[in-house]
Amino acid sequence: MTLIGIDCGSTMVKAALFDRRGTELAVAGRKIEHLYPHPGWTENNMNAVWRSVCECLAEITRQAAVRTDGVRCITCTGHGNGLYLVDENGEPVRNGIISSDSRARKYIEEWGVSRDGLPSAAGKILPKTMQSLWAAQPNALLRWLLDKEPETMKKVKHLFMLKDYIRFKLTGETYMELSDMSATSLMNVGTGEYDDEVLATWGLLDWKRIMPPLKRSADICGKAVSRDGLPSVLAGVPVAGGMFDIDACGLAVGMTDETKFCMVAGTWGNNQFISKTPVVDRDMFMTSCYSIDGYYLMLEGSATSASNLEWFVREFISEPQPSNCASVYELCNQLVAETKPDSTGIVFLPYLYGSPVDLDAKACLFGLDGRHSRGQVLRAVYEGAVFGHRWHFERLRRFCEKPETIRLTGGAAASGVWAQMFADVFQIPVEIPAGTELGCLGAAICGAVAVGIYPDYNNACGAMVKIARRYEPNPVLAEVYEQKYRRYRKLLDVLKPAWKELT
Repeated sequence: MTLIGIDCGSTMVKAALFDRRGTELAVAGRKIEHLYPHPGWTENNMNAVWRSVCECLAEITRQAAVRTDGVRCITCTGHGNGLYLVDENGEPVRNGIISSDSRARKYIEEWGVSRDGLPSAAGKILPKTMQSLWAAQPNALLRWLLDKEPETMKKVKHLFMLKDYIRFKLTGETYMELSDMSATSLMNVGTGEYDDEVLATWGLLDWKRIMPPLKRSADICGKAVSRDGLPSVLAGVPVAGGMFDIDACGLAVGMTDETKFCMVAGTWGNNQFISKTPVVDRDMFMTSCYSIDGYYLMLEGSATSASNLEWFVREFISEPQPSNCASVYELCNQLVAETKPDSTGIVFLPYLYGSPVDLDAKACLFGLDGRHSRGQVLRAVYEGAVFGHRWHFERLRRFCEKPETIRLTGGAAASGVWAQMFADVFQIPVEIPAGTELGCLGAAICGAVAVGIYPDYNNACGAMVKIARRYEPNPVLAEVYEQKYRRYRKLLDVLKPAWKELT
C-alpha cells in the first residue's frame, strides 16, 4: 500500500512514493526551465512541465518496482498564483506564468489607490479576499492579458493553478481546488466560493466562466488515465484534489491545530499558522482556506530566504571545495560556524528577488571593511535571511500566541548551522521534520485521508510526520541577535529614500 505525492514548484518538479507511515520509498526530480521573453516576465512551457511530471512518475515507479495494485492515491501540490490557461481541447493557449512574474504591477498599484477619500478597490474588497494584492496573482495577470493579448484570451476555456493543470492532465477532469484558489483574490475566502462582487471589482465578472468547479483537498477528482508518458501501472489510480504548496508544508510538519508554527526557508521565506478564525487586516499578506476543513491559514512571506545564499554561492564561491566538505553548501556552513555572532556588524538585506518592505527595495551588504573575511560575509547572508523571516514573524505575532516550537523546512533546514541560528534569533526551539521532500509528503498525507487510509488529518499526520532534529536556543546570544536585528530594521528606514531615487 503506497501513496504518490507530486510537488510542482516554480523551479523543480518532484514526485515521491511513500508507505502509509510516511517513509520515502523513491524520489525523482526535474528542473523546470524558466523563460524570460521580456524584462519582468517569468514563464514556463506547460507541456514541458507535464513531461517532467511523467518522467518523475516513471522513475519512481521503476525504482520501487510498483505493481498495478500498489498505489492507492496520487496527490499534487504546487506553487500558488501565476496563471495556467488551456483551450477547449485542453491544450495551453500560451506559456504558463510563474508566481515571480511582475508584468502586471501597474494594475496592483492602480487598485491600491484611494480616490476622493473613498477606499481603494483593494481596500473595499479586502473583507472578502482577505489578502494583499501582488503582481503575479491571476486577477492582475488576467487584466494584463485582456489588454495586451486579447487574441489569447479568446481561446481560453479553463483557468488553472499549476497543480490543478497537472491533475487535469492526469485525469482529464476539470476542477480547481479551494486552498489554491483562495489565495488568488478571485473569490470570497470566508464563504469558500467564487464571488461576483470580487470578480467585478477587477473587471473580470465575464470571465467567471473559465473558472472550474471548486473541490476540497481530500476530494477525489477522478482517476489517472492511460496516456503517452504516464506509467501504465498508474492508470486507474484515484487522484485527490491536492493543495497549495504552503498547505502541503503545513501538513508535512504536522500543523493540524493552532499550537504549531511553520517556517519554510527555501526559494520563498514563508511563515504561517492556522486558526479557525480568519485574520482580515490590510497589513496581513495572506489569509487563505487551509486543507483541513474549518481552518484558515495565515501567511507572511516573500522571496527573501535561502535563494539569496544560492545566488551568493553561484557568483562568489566557485573554487573546488576542500576534501573534507561534501558540497559547496557544506563549505558555507563550515565557514559560518568558524565565525562568532558578535564578530561583525555586517548587515545583509535579502532582497535580491523582491522585498516585502518596499516595492523599490534592493539587496545590499552594509558595513563591510577590509578586515572582514568570507566567512563573516557568509554569516551576514545567513543572518539576513533569518531576519527576513523575523520581519514577517513579528507581523503575524499580532494575531497569534508565541509558538512553543517552530517547525522549519526548506533548503535552510538541511543546515544545522542555519537551523541553530533560527533558534537563537527567535529564542524558540526549532524542529526539523524527517524526510527530504516535504511538499510531496504533505500531498501524500492528503491522499491518505482522501482514500480512507486514515480517518482525518490528525491521524494521518500523527502516523506520517516524524521529527528528525531539534535545536534549542542559546540564551547567551539573545541580546547579540537583538542588537543585530535592530540594526537591520534601522537600515531599512535609512535606505528607503535611496531606493526611490534609484528607480
